[in-house]
Amino acid sequence: MTESELKMCIRFKEIRKELGMKQNDFAQEIKLTQGHVSDIENLRKGVSERIIEIICLKFGINEEWFRTGKGAMKNPISDEEQYSINIAKLQRTDNETIIRWVNAIAETKPELLKEIESFMKKILNIEE
Repeated sequence: MTESELKMCIRFKEIRKELGMKQNDFAQEIKLTQGHVSDIENLRKGVSERIIEIICLKFGINEEWFRTGKGAMKNPISDEEQYSINIAKLQRTDNETIIRWVNAIAETKPELLKEIESFMKKILNIEE
């Protein structure tokens, strides 16, 4: 393997770690075996074009960063894109608390939403 291919393997592992995924979970997400992921991370196999494409699309990874190390790891996303991602996650949940919260927020008067947002940011320690 070339030096740039070796560095891509290192960034491959960095992506998995950044996502907080175990090798097996990451492998399932990108349609590989855990052994294949291990081989890439241990520099026994390179990262194919197909794997690069899947990872970049699925996880919003900056392809230039993946290939060269230049720029940020993740592509910036707009508020609208983040909203769509979060709605998709919520649609797949069976957590009753989340379902009740979403329904309550959707049925809340708009003037109260700012107060709820401020309260949530305070208890979650999110800066305004």
